[in-house]
Amino acid sequence: MSEGAISSLIHMAIMEILWLSLPMLGLGLAIGLIISIVQATTQINEQTIVFVAKILSVFIGLIIFGSWMLVRLQDFTLRLYESVIPILRS
Repeated sequence: MSEGAISSLIHMAIMEILWLSLPMLGLGLAIGLIISIVQATTQINEQTIVFVAKILSVFIGLIIFGSWMLVRLQDFTLRLYESVIPILRS
């Protein structure tokens, strides 16, 4: 297996990790920002509110984006197998 092929596989894996984590991180960031603005305006400094809200948003995001994430992960796995199998046969 050449260095170029390994580099390409690593690049593909990193890009998939970024795409699969983007919805959850985006939701957590948005909810955290909204709650922080509300806390700053009301001067309520309770950290558990942010923590619970972020966890709930991630779970809701998994429910909404879970099927898309699974399909994308399956496609990546198939592409990975298709690129590795010819290398193993030679």
